[in-house]
Amino acid sequence: MEWQQLEYFQMLAKIQHMTKAAEKLSISQPALSRSIARLEDELGVPLFERQGRSIHLNRYGELFEHRVERILNEYQLGLKELQQLVDPNHGEISLGFLHTLGTNIVPDLIRLFRTKHPDIHFSLKQNYTHLQLKHLLSGDLDLCLMAKMDVPKPIHWTELWRDELFAIVPSDHPLSKRSSITIHELANESFILMKPGYALRLQADHLFEQAKFQPRITFEGDEVSTVAGFVIAGLGVSILPDGLEINQKGISKLHITGMNAERIIGMAWSEGRYLSPAAKAFQQFIFDYFDKQQPS
Repeated sequence: MEWQQLEYFQMLAKIQHMTKAAEKLSISQPALSRSIARLEDELGVPLFERQGRSIHLNRYGELFEHRVERILNEYQLGLKELQQLVDPNHGEISLGFLHTLGTNIVPDLIRLFRTKHPDIHFSLKQNYTHLQLKHLLSGDLDLCLMAKMDVPKPIHWTELWRDELFAIVPSDHPLSKRSSITIHELANESFILMKPGYALRLQADHLFEQAKFQPRITFEGDEVSTVAGFVIAGLGVSILPDGLEINQKGISKLHITGMNAERIIGMAWSEGRYLSPAAKAFQQFIFDYFDKQQPS
């Protein structure tokens, strides 16, 4: 069965006149008749009732017409979507990012990008680094903004910027009036941290390893805002980046001296996997944006 046969059938089913349908299709009437005859032979049933010059759909043809209409509509929709994907000014970008980047950084990036590309749409997935890697590997995401960690091939990660990590203590804590501390001064505290496997937890564990002490952990959370909330409640201290998702009331943020307390954020994508022109344009926009943020 050829695609053209379906288009010929759809036209004839609509007009129900062989000569007029052939004219609409810009082919000869015999050519249209032969095409419909081959289609009926392949299907094993007649699709039209013919009485002299009169032709109309029979019950098989009516049933088949509904399916053909759906097939051709889906084809046109798919064609349109593909055309949008290969047009750098149209299409959709599937972007993953950390929860902590959703309050200002990602909205600002998308807003600025869409001033020049208003017809490009975004499919957004807000998730943690280890889950984003799974979505990248499966092809569900084009690009990810995620913390630095070991990534499997064919994932490629490149650094964009760095955020300072702070010691977060309750506002009534004895250390709360300080502007900075060493991490050793927290050695006897109870810690509230992200669950194992999360990038922020890996970075905190790295700081503890450098300081050569094992923290006493009283709670492990999935959300930065939840961890901060437990700190506000006086249940422990934590190590977190600054951000709008943290309730600033009830906590004090202290610089950690004596070591590089920071998280590194970068962009990841799957090398060798097709990136649409729209996704490539956004990728380059992100690189250019953070290049401009670097001190000259």
